[in-house]
Amino acid sequence: MPEACQSVTTTPGSLPLSSIAVEARHAVKAFGHGDHAVRALDDVSITINRGEFFTLLGPSGCGKTTLLRLIAGFEMPTSGIILLDGLDITYLPPNKRPVNTVFQSYALFPHLTVAQNIAFGLEMLGKPRAEVADRVARMLTLVKLEALAQRKVAQLSGGQQQRVALARALAPQPKVLLLDEPLSALDLQLRKEMQVELKRLQVETGITFVFVTHDQEEALTMSDRIGVMSAGKLQQVGAPRDIYTRPVNRFVASFIGETNFLAGQTVPGGVRLGCGAVLEVTGAKAGAVTLTVRPEQVRIEANGAGIPAVLQSLVYFGTDTHCHLALNDGAEVVARVQNPTGGDVGLAVGQAVGLRFAPGALQVLED
Repeated sequence: MPEACQSVTTTPGSLPLSSIAVEARHAVKAFGHGDHAVRALDDVSITINRGEFFTLLGPSGCGKTTLLRLIAGFEMPTSGIILLDGLDITYLPPNKRPVNTVFQSYALFPHLTVAQNIAFGLEMLGKPRAEVADRVARMLTLVKLEALAQRKVAQLSGGQQQRVALARALAPQPKVLLLDEPLSALDLQLRKEMQVELKRLQVETGITFVFVTHDQEEALTMSDRIGVMSAGKLQQVGAPRDIYTRPVNRFVASFIGETNFLAGQTVPGGVRLGCGAVLEVTGAKAGAVTLTVRPEQVRIEANGAGIPAVLQSLVYFGTDTHCHLALNDGAEVVARVQNPTGGDVGLAVGQAVGLRFAPGALQVLED
């Protein structure tokens, strides 16, 4: 077992040491033994930059919370190491790490006031009374709860309780704040409001946030970078726009937003679909391939120009309408059409139309 908190030199080609907040190297976490062992993390290596809002995104059981717990020190890896500011903290106890965690349940003390909850961690660290009072006041201002400082947390709304949990976690000024699906218990409108607040807090404090969620919208709207996980493996890491527009495989394409998958065969000049249409696509390997295109990149031609299709259904979403179409071979395509002010999209179920795709919208997927 390596000695905790020893200095580790970065590998050639990695970011300069000063720019990396958290790093996992070949992290493996297995539960159980022998043939019955389950790998919650399977050789995961990742770097999280200082001062960024990084999101671990994936379905339940993908390993994202396990990775968060390794960073927090609540779990030890089966193999691999965890670094913080270039120091090996793999086996350092949680209370010795400059890291705080905000849980889904908030874990507040109901018998204490808002101010007392925020002060609790500082008092446990033995901070002077004047420093505690000053830090609590600044945290109350940061989360906009100054008027509720003396109220018991049981008298607060869910959104207010979440702000208290954030303030309590931020008060000791951790180097890294870990957030384990903290918005999942909130209703839709409050969740959207708190997305904005979380990003504001991260920018104002400059603290590295590592956020765990299965909600694609949360990840896309708040993150500087996203790590998409599935079955214990890291599938893709990148900026939200890159993850959405250039997914590396079918899982990422399907998990991040809606998309269409089109099966085809490579031919000279592009890819031939099952319906017979040939699409101009570069970089496709020989043989069978899968293309992906987002619904907002599908264009419907009411005059029938383009790939022949029949409109199967229309689903109204307020700002836009989702048009479900069938190609001649039965393949399904969804197009998203923005609704005009005061009217509808001017299409009808059963109508024969044509499809085109926006330039550069078609992506070739890996298996």
